[in-house]
Amino acid sequence: MNRLGGATSPYLRQHASNPVDWREWGPEALAEAVSRDVPVLLSVGYASCHWCHVMAHESFEDPGTAGVMNANFVCVKVDREERPDIDAIYMSATVAMTGQGGWPMTCFLTPEGEPFYCGTYYPKTPRGGMPSFTQVLTAVADTWRTRRAEVDEAAGQVAEALRAQADGLPDSDLAVGPELLDHAVAAVLRDVDPRYAGFGGAPKFPPSALLEGLLRHVERTGDPVARKAVLDTAVAMARGGIYDQLRGGFARYAVDAAWVVPHFEKMLYDNAQLLRGYAHLARSGTRELAAERLSRGDLPLRVTAETAAFLLDDLATEQGGFASGLDADTHVDPSGPGVEGATYVWTPEQLSEVLGPDDGAWAAEIFGVTAEGSFEHGTSVLTLPVPAGHTDVSGPVDPERFDRVRQLLRRARDERPQPARDDKVVTAWNGMAITALAEAGAAHARPDWVDAAARCARMLLSEHVIDGRLRRASLGGVTGAAPGILEDYAWLATGLLALHQATGESGWLARAQELLDIAIAHFADPAAAGAWFDTADDAESLISRPRDPFDGATPSGASSFAEALLTASALSAPDRAGRYRALAESTLSRSAVVLARAPRSGGHWLAVAEAAVQGPLQIAVALPEGADPAASELLTAARWSAPGGSVVLAGKQDSSPLLDSRPPVQARPAAYVCRGSVCDLPVTDPQALRSSLVLGAST
Repeated sequence: MNRLGGATSPYLRQHASNPVDWREWGPEALAEAVSRDVPVLLSVGYASCHWCHVMAHESFEDPGTAGVMNANFVCVKVDREERPDIDAIYMSATVAMTGQGGWPMTCFLTPEGEPFYCGTYYPKTPRGGMPSFTQVLTAVADTWRTRRAEVDEAAGQVAEALRAQADGLPDSDLAVGPELLDHAVAAVLRDVDPRYAGFGGAPKFPPSALLEGLLRHVERTGDPVARKAVLDTAVAMARGGIYDQLRGGFARYAVDAAWVVPHFEKMLYDNAQLLRGYAHLARSGTRELAAERLSRGDLPLRVTAETAAFLLDDLATEQGGFASGLDADTHVDPSGPGVEGATYVWTPEQLSEVLGPDDGAWAAEIFGVTAEGSFEHGTSVLTLPVPAGHTDVSGPVDPERFDRVRQLLRRARDERPQPARDDKVVTAWNGMAITALAEAGAAHARPDWVDAAARCARMLLSEHVIDGRLRRASLGGVTGAAPGILEDYAWLATGLLALHQATGESGWLARAQELLDIAIAHFADPAAAGAWFDTADDAESLISRPRDPFDGATPSGASSFAEALLTASALSAPDRAGRYRALAESTLSRSAVVLARAPRSGGHWLAVAEAAVQGPLQIAVALPEGADPAASELLTAARWSAPGGSVVLAGKQDSSPLLDSRPPVQARPAAYVCRGSVCDLPVTDPQALRSSLVLGAST
């Protein structure tokens, strides 16, 4: 009997009507495998995964295939976004066995959870050198029955290797300072794509965390090569098909090197990180960045506003959180399989039908829509190629016409069948959204963004904290059973610290400190200072306790926690501040190996380290009694000009630890600027404050 109907994961619910006897991961499923003496078939995917849907339609919905699965295996379905700990362990096994990973992931396990055969997608019928899924099922079942000793030996060896792999980063004599950061950035810049921007070749992913790290490096050093890499990549992505030219928001990745054709799923974690990056780029205070940015039409400013609108309009849930993402596929025929990109692509004829012949032809030129098409079946993904002879790369020459055409096309596209939305609210990703909206809203004078961040934070603190501990996710107001992992604590704490800075409300700081203290107690490696596990010490015991120090599509739990600790150290009272700072420094010291040897996998480590090398920079704006923070030119100058990773807080004297004994000057707002433990004299003139904060331009 299929048991997924009550799951709190939309992905699992998508499989509730399969003829497969799916179970959720848990001791009951493993116990059933013991009692039946059969292997566990573990299938891992997520709701917006195109090939997960393909395999489901081909195999899991097929009664014949389901019969083979049910007869020979205990079948377990896992949402990788709800249980990243399980995904991490078995993805490591899959990569070790096959040389590559991805989703859907298909693993065969002993009843003890040890993997002995792993793969990814298997087709319904043999093709391209791949066996059919039924052939794989039959071969594995036969091997289990006839060669059991070999299976047990192989599984034991894999499990032991996975446990050894979880040892974490080694101690290093390298110091995380300017020299190492300069080395890391130089190594990253050698991988810049000189033609299309970004790093490496196809498929090309948004280097979200890395762009933030590089931008902070530019603000510290003024490095012109890094500055060009940041701007070129930001502009190329925003003009490419990976960016939704009608509604805003970024797709998961581009299948080509030129950013033209996306894999159409839109994920919250990508858009939250990119909102933070574009909002930072749009306000970055270095004179060189500002000049180059404006020469490109200030595209980052427009993308910031549109990406924030995408989060609020398309991903906001009724409860106040943000949904996990939009599907890659659209069900044009409700009873048939999904069609990738069907909502988004256009032909010249379709443009003319909506806009008329003149505007249709103009739009086809502006958006790169051709008769041949850039996607499938003669359709094109909308992009903003630079017309020959034009130097304004921010957009078309006629902005009013452009806006009118976009509105008409958007309304027409809204009438099309839409991709499904994964309404699961993931704590860590919502923490990223809170951070981005609070930072962007404060700097860009958008209180509605800050309000949305606060609403989300209140929802998470109310619904996701159970008996003092975080849960990973919820759906429709129902909180799931999966416990929070390190990144959940880290990003929610970071988001609350951003809200504390944006609003001046002390309650956000107190709740962030509570989360940090719980995480310190349950995720630290007692044998290695500054090392962290991704799961808590009292979480479910798996075949290994995962910890991945490398930044990928999302920053690692350890690098995320390092940021939370560093920021909290600058905002907390001395007793806590010293403890948080010491832990942040010991955590960063372990990142030295990543920054030295694999810096492209350490983008968030780079961002946190750059902030630490800056001090981090702390700006406390002391306001006179009754003053409105929103009307303070000094606070505006601080928020707009401070380098990324800085701490900026305004309020009355003694209203928070950062404002202790810091009064206004002659009844005027005063900014107290400190770099680490070294402080300048208070400043009352906004222009003088801006000049003191533009670090990259002054070096």
